[in-house]
Amino acid sequence: MFVNSDDYIKYLKLWLITLFILIILMVAVGGLTRLTDSGLSITAWELFTGLLPPLNINEWNLYFSEYKKIPEYKNINYGMTLADFKIIFYWEYAHRILARFVGLFTLIPLIIFSLKFKNTQYYSNKYYWIFFLVCLQGFVGWYMVSSGLIENNDVSHFRLSIHLSLALFILCLIFWFILSVFKIKKFEFKFSNIILLFILTLIILQIILGAFLSGLDGGLIYNSWPDMNGSFFPGDARYSDLLSIQLFNNVSIIQFLHRFTAYLLLFFILILNYLFIKNKIDIRNILFFDVAILLQVFLGIITLISGVEIKYASLHQLGSIFVLTTYFVILYKNSNQRL
Repeated sequence: MFVNSDDYIKYLKLWLITLFILIILMVAVGGLTRLTDSGLSITAWELFTGLLPPLNINEWNLYFSEYKKIPEYKNINYGMTLADFKIIFYWEYAHRILARFVGLFTLIPLIIFSLKFKNTQYYSNKYYWIFFLVCLQGFVGWYMVSSGLIENNDVSHFRLSIHLSLALFILCLIFWFILSVFKIKKFEFKFSNIILLFILTLIILQIILGAFLSGLDGGLIYNSWPDMNGSFFPGDARYSDLLSIQLFNNVSIIQFLHRFTAYLLLFFILILNYLFIKNKIDIRNILFFDVAILLQVFLGIITLISGVEIKYASLHQLGSIFVLTTYFVILYKNSNQRL
């Protein structure tokens, strides 16, 4: 099937793009699993089992009886019917099946590439890092789920943020490889990495704060904008709480920081746009990023005001992918080398 380097590059491009789309789908399904409170419906890891859903009433009752043992059922969903359980079960089941498929779709082409193209000019083992990270993501996913099975009604928001951040890191790594293999033209003028990395840091911080808010159901309070129920700062918190060791367990403070970081990010993006104009770089190179940021801000506001309606919250999470990928185009074009 493969006969030369051109074939390798062609299939490599196809594999990377398909994998990129699959990871986006994984993030979307994972987000919906979270938003529908379905993530704890399967209480065992089932690394090599669980390929098929329950096929009879006895199997359904077995899964349901295990779910009844965890705090989420006892404290939140007590009295849930089997029919209701099936709904949340299938969300988590779909997420796990998709994860298995992504793992196989990552590994099998890599093995084929190694067997057919190991001695060609453009072959590289670096793509095995994707498989390693996908496997790590599976472990982190179970590490997150396990935090909600013993004492807590929900998963740890810290572990949730790690799970989401790693998924987005994998996505960005694949996207960087795509930009590299397609040989996207780079800027002739190079920006200082300081401002670019600072903006990237703010984007990452904003995503982590958003994950904290999701894990703590922080979008269900202070559902007004631009004020927080009539105030700039949350009324049930103090400014001294910003220095507390419990800072990231305080849902009101986290929501305030999520808002404030968004304003700070917008300010530095305006500076970046100014630098593009000042150095006569085609503004189209930053236009998609600008649109992504404005759309994400709009979706964030709508999600908050709506009381975290699933359709808006899901789009808001996917918006973070649009922001990251459009910004990574800028980072790539400003870089001096390919990964």
